[in-house]
Amino acid sequence: MSKKPTDGAQERPGRFKQIRMVAQLLRKADPKALPIVFASAIGALVVVILIGLVFGQLWFFIPMGVLVALAVGMIVFGQLAQRAQYKAIAGQPGAALAILQNMRGGWTITEAVSGNRNLDMVHRAVGRPGVVLVSEGPRNRVGPLLGAEKKRLSRAAQQVPIYDVQVGDDEGQIPVDKLQRHLMKLPRNLKKPQVAELNDRLQALPRSMQMPKGPIPKGVKMPKGPKPKMR
Repeated sequence: MSKKPTDGAQERPGRFKQIRMVAQLLRKADPKALPIVFASAIGALVVVILIGLVFGQLWFFIPMGVLVALAVGMIVFGQLAQRAQYKAIAGQPGAALAILQNMRGGWTITEAVSGNRNLDMVHRAVGRPGVVLVSEGPRNRVGPLLGAEKKRLSRAAQQVPIYDVQVGDDEGQIPVDKLQRHLMKLPRNLKKPQVAELNDRLQALPRSMQMPKGPIPKGVKMPKGPKPKMR
């Protein structure tokens, strides 16, 4: 009777397969990306070995250099893969929503709190900065949506700051690949209990619209690349 493979045996091939798939996508998106990854890793290894030569302890610095090179290579690989993923989803309906749903930091995301027949949408993100309304669509069409939603939330939000962010390629809008960075730079105005209380108030509000029939175009999932474990 054959034995079932252990969880570790199943996990390892899956992880390597995931790395290989992301590497193939990255190579297609940017042929220079993988050489940059290898150059970064080799550069880190050389620097550590040179330090070992200076101190005369190569036996210690060579293994350390290998570990540092692997860590640097994985970090650069992850950053380039993320950049390629952002580039691939830019301009697609639901791209901003995909970024929001993959953010860390205790955000609560409510999709499509407002929208129109053109599938321009406004998503609501609630976190330590307060309320952030994130729109997808041309500037001339999402402006009124953001204004109306901001007015609708103002009473329930009370004195909590309400930010509005337009995602797109028009003048004054934020490209989708810079959305996460922009939100992380917002000031932390609330404490965690205040965020929870704010969420309760906003969730009790009725939706300001009914979505058009059919699924929301959110089939833009961010593939997760390998991440180095930090201890």
